[in-house]
Amino acid sequence: MFKPWQSASCYIPARQYLARILPETTVRRRIPVDLRIQPTNRQFSASPAQALSHPDVASSPTSISDPTLDHARSDQAAQQQQQQHPHPQPNITYNETAPALPVLSDLFGRFHNYLRISVTERCNLRCQYCMPEEGIELTEGDKLMTTAEIIRLARIFVSQGVDKIRLTGGEPTVRKDILDLIRGLDELRPLGLKKIAMTTNGIALRRKLPQLRMAGLDGLNISLDTRDPRKFELFTRRKGSTHVLQAIAEAGKLGFDFVKVNVVVMRGMNDDEVPAFVEMTHDEGLDVRFIEYMPFDGNKWGQRKLVGYRDMLVNLHRIYGDNIERLPLENNHTAKGYRIKGYSGQFGFITSMTDSFCSACNRVRVMADGNLKVCLFGNTEVGLLELLRSGASDAEIVDTISQAIKRKHKAHAGLDILSQLPNRPMIKIGG
Repeated sequence: MFKPWQSASCYIPARQYLARILPETTVRRRIPVDLRIQPTNRQFSASPAQALSHPDVASSPTSISDPTLDHARSDQAAQQQQQQHPHPQPNITYNETAPALPVLSDLFGRFHNYLRISVTERCNLRCQYCMPEEGIELTEGDKLMTTAEIIRLARIFVSQGVDKIRLTGGEPTVRKDILDLIRGLDELRPLGLKKIAMTTNGIALRRKLPQLRMAGLDGLNISLDTRDPRKFELFTRRKGSTHVLQAIAEAGKLGFDFVKVNVVVMRGMNDDEVPAFVEMTHDEGLDVRFIEYMPFDGNKWGQRKLVGYRDMLVNLHRIYGDNIERLPLENNHTAKGYRIKGYSGQFGFITSMTDSFCSACNRVRVMADGNLKVCLFGNTEVGLLELLRSGASDAEIVDTISQAIKRKHKAHAGLDILSQLPNRPMIKIGG
């Protein structure tokens, strides 16, 4: 049984959390004048030779001189400092009369306009990187958010500036009222909500696609880690790869704003399939995203299983050479994007482990049990469902959200430390 109070994740009821971390005058009223750490938009200026000298690249013999690798970093001193201080905090001075920071802004200048909501802990697959082999003990139903509670929280976040909401799980399509939930979120557009997206494993997706689109769903991320039916069973401990491929093909015909394919890459499992996934972008406007394998409780993460994005990119250059084009980084990017000249779609890498993008983070999570998690790898949660059910006003909930975001760290821990920190299984957080 998952018991947060026995781990560093340490779920804390909202009021107790605030009493513990805040002085008598709250952060919201004591606003920093001199943060000293300014918002950073990282720019990388390493030469191709420097980039290729990085350990992730140098281990693969190649003669490539590739400008698309110019952002590669080799600043070992900075990495060592991050390992020594895995959760750097701002150096803050306060001014009682300074104007308040926006509710969704942290102390490093990041504004969080992207909310991810886990709508269930249940799933019809048992993916290795997401769920422990022995499974999980599900949270009791009366301790999970109802549709009305999800929509109320979403309305509060949208009122403060959230303009994109992603539904996750578990597997969102196993929730019986998923269409009603999306319709409810769709009604928040006059308040400023622009995008409603969903991450799904695609198993039960195909037959629901038209209804999801009509309900207001704008975009889809569909998880598919292998195109090989045999390996699909190894990854997910279930059958169904054909259903997922059919759902991807069907989704492309229904006018969604985007259809992305998420591929978690694991050494010795599916790293040989990266070129085949890139080929999926040849005729279809897909966005294939290769995700570095990340550590969560029970997924038996090991560095030997991690395939860094630089290794993947070097291998792709052996095949496509100069036909690989680097795409401009989007605002609040999570993926480093590329395309093959002449191809309809694109591909990219989510590099949480080897080149984090914390400085551009604009995301917070609310899990199915109503706990707020401001960082995927963070070990503190704030219970919003407790507030909802205790009769708290919207203003009180807004204040609690603001205090939690103001305590968000500048960056998550380095690779060596991160793999040792306890965290929920991914299925309990929401993919």
